[in-house]
Amino acid sequence: MAYKIALAALADPTRRAVFERLREGPMGVGEIAAELPVSRPAVSQHLKVLKDAGLVADEARGTARIYRIHADGLRELRDWLDGFWDDALANFKAHAERDAEGDEQ
Repeated sequence: MAYKIALAALADPTRRAVFERLREGPMGVGEIAAELPVSRPAVSQHLKVLKDAGLVADEARGTARIYRIHADGLRELRDWLDGFWDDALANFKAHAERDAEGDEQ
């Protein structure tokens, strides 16, 4: 059920923007906030939610915290989404096979 927490965390547009900034690589709050129309404290709050959802991880570097996308958390969300693709392909295959059988008759 971790995917539900991740989806809820990414439902907020500002939080998605924070998360998308991390696609460029690990960075501190100030770097993330520099490209967004929100304050550093707001970015910190969004990062906390993303961290609690397992989508980002952080590490201390001196007095700063550096954030990065947490691959394992993202993998759980992707696995859940991939299940939809697998189901859609299986259903498409079954439908195509039924149509092919109908054409043979």
